[in-house]
Amino acid sequence: MTVTALIVAAGKGERLGGGIPKQYREIGGKPVLRWAVEALASHPAVRETRVVIGQGQQENAAAALRGLEVGDFLEGGAERADSVRAGLNAISGDAVLVHDAARPFCPPEVIDRLIAPLEFFDGAAPVLPVGDTLARATDKLGEAVDRSGLVRIQTPQAFRLDALRSAYAAWQGQTPTDETTVARAAGLSVAAVAGDPALEKLTTADDLRRAEEWLAGRLTPRTGMGFDVHAFAGAGPVMLGGISVPHSRGLAGHSDADVVLHAIVDALLGAAGLGDIGEHFPPSDPQWKGAPSDLFLGQTVRLLQSKGAIIDHVDCTIIAEEPKVGPHRLAMREHIADIAGLRPDQVSVKATTSEGLGFTGRREGIAAQAVASIRMGPFA
Repeated sequence: MTVTALIVAAGKGERLGGGIPKQYREIGGKPVLRWAVEALASHPAVRETRVVIGQGQQENAAAALRGLEVGDFLEGGAERADSVRAGLNAISGDAVLVHDAARPFCPPEVIDRLIAPLEFFDGAAPVLPVGDTLARATDKLGEAVDRSGLVRIQTPQAFRLDALRSAYAAWQGQTPTDETTVARAAGLSVAAVAGDPALEKLTTADDLRRAEEWLAGRLTPRTGMGFDVHAFAGAGPVMLGGISVPHSRGLAGHSDADVVLHAIVDALLGAAGLGDIGEHFPPSDPQWKGAPSDLFLGQTVRLLQSKGAIIDHVDCTIIAEEPKVGPHRLAMREHIADIAGLRPDQVSVKATTSEGLGFTGRREGIAAQAVASIRMGPFA
């Protein structure tokens, strides 16, 4: 069964305030939308991920999802149902997971529970029991409502794609608030599976604050160290931090021999407990011969993000007598930040000499050491 994740992110989120739609507000250093997309896109059952955005939100969405494979953005409509229809008409496959971007945290086991029933049901939705006393109210409390058998319905919701398309085509009622409403009206069978409190929807500023507090209690800070060295060989320039630095000699290496990016990659992998650069980009593999180390850093960042990691800061020290690094430091910081989806102030690049000692002191090569600070997310 081929599954496509469809994340609906076209809302304005005005009740949350802050001047930008809530899906672009940050939690734990990442936009709400990115959390939602990563949670679904990283699941092994999801073949493709598409995002429906509002008119004029292209720039915000591109910044929030930089580096993720989400296909071309789809433009939604005035109502949520219009956005879902636009998404359903643009995707293919056997099944679809429809998810609200305002629910940033989706545990992978919920997705497992949603996909399994599609062998026997047209759809499935995660639900939670209602634990509070219920009553009708205007300005004062009225009659109590029996909560027996009542549940709260969450997203993502899974459906056979053709069945949900047909259900939407037949829908004649008022604007539905979710897909189970449309599906049940069309006579489709929808299984109820166990939801998760992590899937609470963000609606108000208090919701955002509670989400920050919830996430902070589940993040584990980690630190990784990296080191790399390359000897001078051949003609320059040298690549440092993804920047071509003029020099009379180049550096020897299977790839572009960028000691800065290699050290940072090793530090990030070490912080996440994912091995080292040689395991992921072995020099014996011909595909990496002469490759720009930007690729190594970009793939490493995406790997960490798929594990629920947040990169807080990277710091690299270049050890060399030559060339002079100072004139290029800012460009290196900005380039590294751009690849890793960080702000420049989250990247530090420094340089020092070894006072004429050792191979760097003899001007035989360049070394670099890096430290990376990350936090591992709750759904690694």
